[in-house]
Amino acid sequence: MYKVDLPVDRSIERAVDRRRSADAARKSRILNTRLRVMGLDLDALNKQVQEKKLKKNMEMNRDRAFDKLREYHNDMLLQQDADGSKKRAALRTDLTQYWAAQEQDSQDADIKCDLKGAFSISFPESELGPASMQIFQGEGIGEEQKKREQMKKTQTDLLAQMQDNEQRLLRDKHREMLISKELVHQDFKRVQLQALEMECKKDAQIALHNGNQALAAAQAEKMKEQDRREEMQNLAEMFHTLTSDMMTEAAERDVGGRRPPRPLIDRWKGMSPEQLSAIHRKREEQRIERQRQRHAEKVQNAAWELHLLKLSREAEEGDKRAEDLRREKRIQMDHYNKQLARDQQAYQEFLNKKLYTNKPTEDFFTQFNTSSR
Repeated sequence: MYKVDLPVDRSIERAVDRRRSADAARKSRILNTRLRVMGLDLDALNKQVQEKKLKKNMEMNRDRAFDKLREYHNDMLLQQDADGSKKRAALRTDLTQYWAAQEQDSQDADIKCDLKGAFSISFPESELGPASMQIFQGEGIGEEQKKREQMKKTQTDLLAQMQDNEQRLLRDKHREMLISKELVHQDFKRVQLQALEMECKKDAQIALHNGNQALAAAQAEKMKEQDRREEMQNLAEMFHTLTSDMMTEAAERDVGGRRPPRPLIDRWKGMSPEQLSAIHRKREEQRIERQRQRHAEKVQNAAWELHLLKLSREAEEGDKRAEDLRREKRIQMDHYNKQLARDQQAYQEFLNKKLYTNKPTEDFFTQFNTSSR
């Protein structure tokens, strides 16, 4: 048996936290006057625009630095190519001069020595014995022809070698030129891709800026229209107040039957008892309606508080149940670990006291390898 870490069920805690977070977010949205009235945070939008401009400037500076580094690397490669070409040309010139000097030295040595097959002997043949003979009959025939053919072959070999070296240098130069063209093509493609990426970013930024400006303009126009509407309402209310019956104290007069008769100013002596009773009755109705609304709001608030209290109690009960479950699991795990420890201890005692009782002594190990056999 092995120790097993049982997973803890945290779904209830996550559900309670999720409900609390949703409730807090809803309250913050409802009670935030700025967001409810304006609906657009111009300071945050301006800050975003500034951050985007700063990011754009940083990217442009980075691209310029990369362009300078790429130009520096290209100049270094071109300079290395020119230096290598100069070195190869100088080496080829030195090699040609060396070959020409060696060939001239060989011809000068042949002319000075006047070799025609072998060294001539100035002593008379009568004074030379058989052992001193150096020129035999039949020797030296066609020696000059062989030397000419040998010189021609050497010259042909040198020309072939020079042509091979020139072809090899041309191949190396062609390969280096292809590599340079490929690098230039890759740099050009990279520059094109970067330019396209910059254009896309610029278009996206322009679109975002235009969208923000349109939103700001719409919000400003909306605020202006709201101010204009409020001003018109205030003016209408002021005009209605100034021209009302209460301010003019007009006597009752019938205006075309479109509304109740208005009082005449020169005859009006005050409100009648019916009018006063109607005003008091209307005021009492308004008071009762207001009291009923307040009572309904109190009942609604009490119900909402009771609901919140119920949710908090359920959350606390869930937390308590989860804590009890964790405690029970820890107790079970402790009992399980103790049982494992007892089993391990009993098994170890069995090994030490019953199984491994006949321990070998030192004489058992010293009886081996006592002789050369």
